[in-house]
Amino acid sequence: MTVILPGATLGVMGGGQLGRMFVHAAQRLGYFTAVLDPDPASPAGLVSHYHVKTGYLDQDGLAQLMQRSGAITTEFENVPAPALATLGAHRPVAPGPDAVAIAQDRAQEKAHFIRCAVPCAPHAVLESAADLERVPEHLLPGILKTSRLGYDGKGQLRVATREELARAWDELKNVPCVLEQLLPLAAECSVIVARSHEGAMVHLPAQWNLHRGGILAVTQAGTGALPDATAALAIHASRAIADGLRYVGVLCVEFFLLQDGSLVVNEMAPRPHNSGHYSMDACDVSQFELQVRTLAGLPLVQPRLHSPAIMLNLLGDLWFTGGAEAPPPWEQVLALPGVHLHLYGKLGARPGRKMGHLTVTGATSDEVRATALQAAAVLGIEPF
Repeated sequence: MTVILPGATLGVMGGGQLGRMFVHAAQRLGYFTAVLDPDPASPAGLVSHYHVKTGYLDQDGLAQLMQRSGAITTEFENVPAPALATLGAHRPVAPGPDAVAIAQDRAQEKAHFIRCAVPCAPHAVLESAADLERVPEHLLPGILKTSRLGYDGKGQLRVATREELARAWDELKNVPCVLEQLLPLAAECSVIVARSHEGAMVHLPAQWNLHRGGILAVTQAGTGALPDATAALAIHASRAIADGLRYVGVLCVEFFLLQDGSLVVNEMAPRPHNSGHYSMDACDVSQFELQVRTLAGLPLVQPRLHSPAIMLNLLGDLWFTGGAEAPPPWEQVLALPGVHLHLYGKLGARPGRKMGHLTVTGATSDEVRATALQAAAVLGIEPF
């Protein structure tokens, strides 16, 4: 593709915190930015040069975004793939609609993993009552997940028996689902890769993740985060998945590490990811700069982790620890060494809402962990 140099405008579909951090990275490199999001107070829209306040399928809005932008990306996976196809007919779009469509559907996603020879959980696709009857016994107990529009633990139910499976499918309104065998997990991890139009690829370090209530709570990167062999396997698998899609952009691939030491892929996100936020403070090239580089056709360089890091998600619950809504004690947190606070500019806190994140960096992994636990205690976050 033709390189889009600083001074041009880069567009993004979606105005959430990922879009906000993309906008900041693009502006730092000298680009103008345009955001399409219907929310007039969207975090990305508030800091962008241009904000197109329409729905994602609004033809006038899409035309405005195209007129403004030299190339367009997305900040969340549920942007309608047809909208990306419309944009892609006139402008470079990364990631492309085909890759996004696969990531939006768990059944297609797992079929892609299998084509790439990357192990995933034993599963069955359920689209009809007949499929429900044919479910093999070895998939129970399992987790029933809607094929589409599931994130942060939404659209998922645990089932132990055929009776529970039938009730769960009814509860999910009999939409197409995937039933995954419940696996004995030891840990979770993820890898973020960036791939160019020409197929060049770089990656962030493999990172250890802890989820609570289906939402990412803690990410650790650096020495001791994961066994070296596990990290190497996850990186190899992630690169294979991106190559198989002929992907362009930033892709996060999430894995389960099983108790027997084996690794299975869970899902992928066609965008920067919560588990890569630490890269803004602990790497010389962040995941958002990689997103800018892949979109604009700039050279990709392998990011270097210059400090071990732990990232803590800051959910809206922290604003209600005393009953009434009040901001957390930031002054106490910022008194700790190596702490970097990122708040997303959201105008209202509510339980479960991602309001920001905290990254802790330091000279050693032990030092970082000790400080992160201090910050967690100050904020009322459960220790890890």
